[in-house]
Amino acid sequence: MRKIVFITQHVDPKHPALAATVPKISALAALVDEVVVLADGVVEEALPSNCRWRTFRSSTKAGRGLRFEVALARELRGLRSGAVVAHMCPIYAVLAAPLTRPLRVPLILWFTHWRASRLLRLAERASTAVTSVDERSFPLGSPKVSAIGHGIDLSQFPCTPPREGDGILRLLALGRYSPAKGLDVVLQAVATLGDDVHLDIHGPALSAEEREHRAELERLASELSLDRRVRIGDAVHREEVPALLVSHDALVNNMRAGAPDKVVYEAAAGCLPVLASNPVFDSLLEPAQLFAREDPGALADRIRALAALDSDDRAELGRRLRARVETSHSVHSWARGILAAAGAR
Repeated sequence: MRKIVFITQHVDPKHPALAATVPKISALAALVDEVVVLADGVVEEALPSNCRWRTFRSSTKAGRGLRFEVALARELRGLRSGAVVAHMCPIYAVLAAPLTRPLRVPLILWFTHWRASRLLRLAERASTAVTSVDERSFPLGSPKVSAIGHGIDLSQFPCTPPREGDGILRLLALGRYSPAKGLDVVLQAVATLGDDVHLDIHGPALSAEEREHRAELERLASELSLDRRVRIGDAVHREEVPALLVSHDALVNNMRAGAPDKVVYEAAAGCLPVLASNPVFDSLLEPAQLFAREDPGALADRIRALAALDSDDRAELGRRLRARVETSHSVHSWARGILAAAGAR
């Protein structure tokens, strides 16, 4: 395949939520002649040499739509071998379809989230194919869906041995301060355990709802007398995440079903044990790592069992997790999945 037009919000290796898009673009660029990125904003230095970019940034919604259509039309002109990839935002697929369909250019939607919307239904119908981490991570039933894994850059998350013990089991939770993350249940579970279990939470609060939820969690931690064992912190830069994983004993993730958080796969790539509630992780994690989402007692039991493992057992568990990420969730397997969905073998 000669050319991929990749439509996304931002291309920025330091973006708190979208930085992982950069290695995905690079992986696609390694398989095709050229990638053209259409985005609201682009850090040009983050792109590989065979990438170009166009921005559709505008001060108005109508202006963005117009600039989007003009930019895409220019890139489709004379295209003989290629595809368009709409990354996460269904509106990109809906806007692109009137231009791609007459030219029979494959339009691939990448989407992984629990929320089904009318716009997503339109995007599913407009797209040639839909790709997601797992069939269960796309909230609509559709024969168009292909499961292609999450796309983790393993070079950013080298396998590291368990940290040296200091008598404290250090747990980590990463992600936006959304109620969908189930962090209140995690706090309740930690409150039932001894002083030798600590929890660090880091993530952005990008909306009024998320800022309010963070304040609620801070109040809950105080009510549960967790002030000395739980730290509710700000977001960390993308490049800080690997070191943060290394400094902890396990990642805890209680995201609601349907949206498999990328950080779970990143932790697994780094050989860090994970405890999670989302059933989508049943092909990555082992039964002893999964817990019922609304049950603090079940999570507490999993934490106790993890604490009982010696260093060798934790290291072996970590190696098994990384092997599964390498097989099914690397950024390279993700890129091959996108091209397969587009019909390029």
